[in-house]
Amino acid sequence: MEKSTSQKIKVGIFVVVGTLLLTAALFFIGSRQHLFSKTIKLYADFQNVSGLQLGNNVRYSGINVGTVTKIEMKEVGKVTIEMSVEEKSTYFIKKNAVAAINSDGLVGSMVVNIVPGEDDQQAENVVSGDYIESYQGVSTQEMIRTLDKTNKNTSLLSEDLLKITDKILNGEGTLGTLINDTIMSQDIRQAVSELKETSQATSVAMAKINRTLSKINYEESAAAVILSDTVAANQIKTVFENLEKSSKDINAITENVDQYITEIKSGEGALNHLTQDENFVKELDSTLINIKEASHKLNQNMEALQHNFLFRRYFRKLEKQKKKEGK
Repeated sequence: MEKSTSQKIKVGIFVVVGTLLLTAALFFIGSRQHLFSKTIKLYADFQNVSGLQLGNNVRYSGINVGTVTKIEMKEVGKVTIEMSVEEKSTYFIKKNAVAAINSDGLVGSMVVNIVPGEDDQQAENVVSGDYIESYQGVSTQEMIRTLDKTNKNTSLLSEDLLKITDKILNGEGTLGTLINDTIMSQDIRQAVSELKETSQATSVAMAKINRTLSKINYEESAAAVILSDTVAANQIKTVFENLEKSSKDINAITENVDQYITEIKSGEGALNHLTQDENFVKELDSTLINIKEASHKLNQNMEALQHNFLFRRYFRKLEKQKKKEGK
């Protein structure tokens, strides 16, 4: 009898403890699934739910506010999820909120994150049956595929860089020649040095020009007239045009003189005979001597005629006439 009573007590304790544990488990599960609180239904459309399952959490600004209660494909490329959200959370969730499916940690289950939209304070609160905007983020698989592709590209790039580096170290190509050729390096260094000296000289020259310009009296000096007076500039321009014209005329005259000298030297014309033909000069000299002697003899004859009694009267008459004209 005592043994039976102890067994009954043990069984009773086990039943009570089991009942308590079952009740606690149901309460815990119900609280997580929001079975014991008032909820509303919200909906969102996605192209891909990315592994989302029924019962996954719905969060608003990082806080659990509901669960996923239904996942349904309405048409190709459009999946509608139904979310059961606590009614008390609707005070914070606005109609312009945005829903996105993300991973709960790096390898955790998927959750639906609801974030506030723009101008959240001016928007109205959601009500049961509302559709909120969705955002399709990048899934973990897509990230892994992208990382894998990036890794392959990085490997190929590393191989190409290794080949280029080997060629450069071996002196191949222009860059390899620049790095390994010491003579070219010295030439480049010398060229850079000369460029630097040229730049310094240019700076000095510009400084001198600036000092010279700063000393110009732009109000009274002739340089001011040349630099600022348009009339003087036009006059100077006219002077240069006249000088250019005179230069052309002088060149034309010079060409004519050269032509004349060429003709003289070539034996054409009388001037060549006067300057080049010695016989002609001698004959001309002899002719002039003869003319001079003939003139002297003519003067003597005229003197004789004046003393001749036949012509004396005539010459006296001429002298008297000259004296009258002189008076």
